[in-house]
Amino acid sequence: MAPLYSHLLAILATSTTFQLFTTATPTSNQKRQAAGVPAYVLSYAPKVWLQSQDPYSPSDIGAQLAHTKPKVNFQAVNGAPNPLTLDNLASLNNLGGANVYLTSVDDVTTNPPWLKGVKPDSNGKTNGATSCAVIVNDHGSGNVDAYYMYFYAFNQGNTVFGQEIGDHVGDWEHNMIRFKNGVPQALWYGTGLTGNVFLAYVWNRYSQHDYGEAFTYSCVEKQGLRPVTYSAKGSHASYATNGIHDHTIPGVNLPAGPIEDHCDQGTLWDPVASAYFYSYDAPSNSFKAYDGISPTNWLQYIGKWGDQQYPDSDSRQKKIFGISATAKYTSGPTGPEDKFLNRPDVCPPKDGTTCFISPILRP
Repeated sequence: MAPLYSHLLAILATSTTFQLFTTATPTSNQKRQAAGVPAYVLSYAPKVWLQSQDPYSPSDIGAQLAHTKPKVNFQAVNGAPNPLTLDNLASLNNLGGANVYLTSVDDVTTNPPWLKGVKPDSNGKTNGATSCAVIVNDHGSGNVDAYYMYFYAFNQGNTVFGQEIGDHVGDWEHNMIRFKNGVPQALWYGTGLTGNVFLAYVWNRYSQHDYGEAFTYSCVEKQGLRPVTYSAKGSHASYATNGIHDHTIPGVNLPAGPIEDHCDQGTLWDPVASAYFYSYDAPSNSFKAYDGISPTNWLQYIGKWGDQQYPDSDSRQKKIFGISATAKYTSGPTGPEDKFLNRPDVCPPKDGTTCFISPILRP
């Protein structure tokens, strides 16, 4: 693309309203929620290809609370709000804090319908489900990070040695775009580590959402100005490229191997078509809704968004060779507050690693 043409597109993106870059006609609610959001945060918002065979679509964030009960050590939390809502969720921080698990009221092995989420319509919208939260951290001097948080009610893990491992209730994934003066510089694709049996166990670094990749904006696939993300079947790990991704080795994305994520162009999801929009103030660790109405309390919740890992005594639980890291059912994840919203680099900080931003699109 000619430099002058690229420059004109960037100017257009920073000065044009969100509606020009969507195929759907925005509802009054969408307009209200997006009011005040920097135009470039919306103009460059990622679109997500959901894998064609994935039975678990994006889910309504608030609906998760209607199908779960807060527990600590598998016991109901005394004094928990009833009903639990996005306006009071953080009150659980004083009733168990990080040890609270939003535990399914249904047996997940029966695959209740609410786990399956809402399939986006032909315009990419999850109708009736607010399944994304956009969080904007303005560092000043034209430096802005926009976090696009994607929510799914269930994570289906990989199959290893004939056994599915790493299933859990609740699943948060995200992209982050770093902007300079309204122009996107680089993107983070969070790919997770679900299902890593070998090195993760040996290193005692098993985690559901520790890894990913960073790319320059100029090199990634796009639809118009909007970068494309590929969501892997079941795990919903976010990748910059289509196809097969092996993650046997933590932090290394290989084109094939024993522990694979599978991506394709199944259903196109436009996360910001049904989203909450927030600004984040790092010094006070506080959030403000751009529309002044959307709930903010839930963003401070430090507990888990799913069941606690079932003990070996639970008949639903299975492990390979008794190895804990190969459990079929693992604990649910933490939410957006735990995603390093004030990170110095495009990559989340991790001991012993350097943030590499690839200028070439690769698996």
